[in-house]
Amino acid sequence: MLEHIAIALTTIISLGMIAQWIAWRFQIPSILLLLLAGFLIGPVLGFLQPDELFKSLLFPFISFSVAIILFEGGLELNFKDLTKVGGVVRNLVTLGSLVTWVLSALALYFIVKLEFSLSVLLGAILIVTGPTVIGPLLKHMHLKRSVGSVLKWEGIVIDPIGAMLAVLVFGAILSGGFQEALAGTALGLLRTVFIGGVVGMLGAGVMIYLLKHYWLPDFLQSPVSLMMVLLVTTISNSFQAEAGLLSATLMGVCLANQKSVNVKRIVEFKESLRILLISGLFIILSARMELEQLMMMDWNTVIFIALLIFVIRPLSVFVSTLGSELHWKEKLLLSFMAPRGIVAAAVAAVFAFELIEHGFSSAFQLVSITFIVIVSTVFIYSIISPKLAIWLGLSTPNPQGVLMLGAHRWARSLALAIKKAGIDVLLIDTNYANVSSARIAGLYAVDKDALSQHSGDELDFEGLGRMIALTPNDEVNSLAAVRYHNEFGTSEVYQLSPKKESESQQEEKEKKAHYRGRYLFGKKSTYTQLEKWFDEGAEIKLKQAEKDFNLEEFLKKNQESIVPLFIVTPSKELFIFATDKLLSIKAEQTLIYLELKN
Repeated sequence: MLEHIAIALTTIISLGMIAQWIAWRFQIPSILLLLLAGFLIGPVLGFLQPDELFKSLLFPFISFSVAIILFEGGLELNFKDLTKVGGVVRNLVTLGSLVTWVLSALALYFIVKLEFSLSVLLGAILIVTGPTVIGPLLKHMHLKRSVGSVLKWEGIVIDPIGAMLAVLVFGAILSGGFQEALAGTALGLLRTVFIGGVVGMLGAGVMIYLLKHYWLPDFLQSPVSLMMVLLVTTISNSFQAEAGLLSATLMGVCLANQKSVNVKRIVEFKESLRILLISGLFIILSARMELEQLMMMDWNTVIFIALLIFVIRPLSVFVSTLGSELHWKEKLLLSFMAPRGIVAAAVAAVFAFELIEHGFSSAFQLVSITFIVIVSTVFIYSIISPKLAIWLGLSTPNPQGVLMLGAHRWARSLALAIKKAGIDVLLIDTNYANVSSARIAGLYAVDKDALSQHSGDELDFEGLGRMIALTPNDEVNSLAAVRYHNEFGTSEVYQLSPKKESESQQEEKEKKAHYRGRYLFGKKSTYTQLEKWFDEGAEIKLKQAEKDFNLEEFLKKNQESIVPLFIVTPSKELFIFATDKLLSIKAEQTLIYLELKN
């Protein structure tokens, strides 16, 4: 038995990571692969049966996992994002939720022929979208900041609201009617907001106090924050059902927007944990489904899902964005981004089980309809939304732009050559004279400290896919690589080779490769050497490869006078020459190189 559990858990984690890697490698939404993996090992092959595997621990595990995901999502929410879209977010989680609830309940009652009380309950459940589905899609789509901020805030804030509303409706059903339970529902709403809010802020306050007074060593910051999330969730839920989700979300938001302490370690840990949890949850979710439940899908259900996606969501967005500054393109994209996720599935499963025990024999339909909605919305939105975002010009699915640290003389020359090849460049420098010269040259440059804790919030990385550090300080370059590896990935942060060092120093640095970026251009290409070459009259040139062009022969023939820098393809993809990778150039590609003066 223990061996079977170990094998099942290993399979869940392994399939989750394989699905995530395939999604990253081939640029497809990971949620689709996760659902497919769970469906194959669950109802199709019968290898995984989550209810039998986890037994009574299944729903507590899901509840805690969702709380952790909401906390991590809260850590990404910055109040600065609300300066332009705060009203839209507020309307979406209030007016928009009301529209979705009412219209979904009516459609379930009149089209799907579900009992009225169950229709109202399921309509409340289907309000939620959640970061478990919105987050992976946003990461895949690379949306512009305004619409991305709206979806991120809505997805995280709507989860506790939807779960809370579903709990109150569930209580009304068990109490015998909605009129009799109206007072109790209002009281429950106030209790949820008060308890969830107070406990969440207290949890954040305790973490800030511990970090500010250095009562936690670095290695305990992430584990203690995880403990605190579970603690506030449990305390809140013990006083009011589902108030823990609000507490976890609010705790993350409070930590993200305070300026007293640095929570970078906590954020990094939670990002890794979120990927594991989301992968496991979606595989478990689809593995729980039974083939018989899927067979219940009829034309009435298809019509309901079509209304949910193509009528109810657009109406909800239309009502919520009236009078807002959002462009019609942004409103249109918002209308086609509302996939349902793990919270809807978990709440529906719990309530269905309890309602059946109380004599509601048709309550089993809650689970089957919810799962069909989840699969349908995830699949349809994953297919439609990325293409729609690109068509509307609101997405850069494979950003090729360069964040360049340093705006000195030859850094500006590099930036101009990259820009001439059709690639966006953002230069950062603390020297205002350098920034001013870059702007005069027609480059986008800002006077900022790239290593500042809050530089990521102040800068717009839209369209940027990599960072290259060109400052004269090797330590600053290395720190920048570490600072920006979360934004761009370890493979897309570069720095100049350090000044000449002893063999022992070089060996030590090679051992600590994770503390630096990939070395640019070549081992000789230090800041000092590049400065010398430019002083001697070196020039950056562009050469488009012809059909018979052979890069290796070209470099071999001109090895004393040529330093290859970049390759730009006809589709405007940028490849950087680094010491750890030899590139090859093909016909019609553009080679950017440094021609030395002998």
